[in-house]
Amino acid sequence: MRSPTEQSPRSATRQGARRRRAVSAAAALAVGVMTLGVLAPPAASDSAAPAAAAAGPDAVQRALNTLVRDDGMPAALASVKDRNGRTRTYTAGVGDLTTGSKVPRDGQVRIGSNTKAFTAVVVLQLVAEGKIDLDAFVDTYLPGLVRGEGIDGNRITVRHLLQHTSGLPEYGVHLDDDEIRNRYFEPRELLDLALEHPADAEPGKTWGYSNTNYVLAGLIVQKITGRPLAEEMDRRIIKRIGLRHTYFPAPGEMTLREPHPRGYHRSTEDGPLRDFTEMDPSAGWAAGQLISTNSDLNRFFTALLAGRLLPAAQLAEMRTTVPVGTSGLRYGLGLTSRTLSCGGVYWGHGGDIAGYETRGGVTDDGRAANVAVTSIPTDEAAVRHVGEAVDRALCG
Repeated sequence: MRSPTEQSPRSATRQGARRRRAVSAAAALAVGVMTLGVLAPPAASDSAAPAAAAAGPDAVQRALNTLVRDDGMPAALASVKDRNGRTRTYTAGVGDLTTGSKVPRDGQVRIGSNTKAFTAVVVLQLVAEGKIDLDAFVDTYLPGLVRGEGIDGNRITVRHLLQHTSGLPEYGVHLDDDEIRNRYFEPRELLDLALEHPADAEPGKTWGYSNTNYVLAGLIVQKITGRPLAEEMDRRIIKRIGLRHTYFPAPGEMTLREPHPRGYHRSTEDGPLRDFTEMDPSAGWAAGQLISTNSDLNRFFTALLAGRLLPAAQLAEMRTTVPVGTSGLRYGLGLTSRTLSCGGVYWGHGGDIAGYETRGGVTDDGRAANVAVTSIPTDEAAVRHVGEAVDRALCG
């Protein structure tokens, strides 16, 4: 799906190569986490006392200005929270290239693959309730559904899905931009599209990013609960911790409900920016459909790491990671960790979807930062600068 405009990252190396060639909506959908490794114009706005900024405000503002001035991002937004819970928000660029309007402070954006962390939390809550077993095979819950060339649901576990070690092929790379933008997809259609292609690897043998994993995880949630995934996310996470600006778009809902910067997309690296704000996000579903804000993402990951969403045993499972190639990124169960320049790591996910990229996370000592840009970076320098913005926010 493109929702996270995560490009079908089957490996960090292949994803980087695709990004250099072009970032189609489908590719974006598949790309998601792979670009997390690199993340790194107008003034900052305080939502707390000026003397108590969460991170060096000048450094964060400069990082956002660079994304707009040097990397061609129409807009960049950030929300940074310090250990004491004091928050500062930032903006750079313009919210609308046609009108030149201001970027809404902490505006809503499509958060793409960050949705995977929400889906993983719901699955792990059901594990804690004894309704799902992480090491049970997919066929236990969806008998006979997962079959294809080199693909057998009797060999793929729920853990494999959440960890991206199932070997299942990515469906997003087989969709074009117009389909992703305008067509409504049922989850089973996305799965069927993936199953038309052979497995990428044997289950459990290697890490390979695939949105197909999370479509299946979402289908398992619906089968076990008897309720739509969106309702389970809303009940179990969004309302529980007070995410006031986060929601799962309804079928056919193509716009964002609250103030937001417009999102722009290039179908090729050197192609023109096209306004992709209005789109049908169903191609992302459990892998990338959510809409949120930087501050709500900070609240979500802070609550998650603080143990407010999962019992200790399931949070420990979520934080048990495997390496993502040689990128330095490590992937757990819908949760990633990345080293900080100032020492330690931060936990989050990140997401790309046509029109938007979001990167960030939280530290174990309570710092949190999230950065959003309103176009998916198409060159390595821009990807690096988004990562640097996050690092500066958390290390300042």
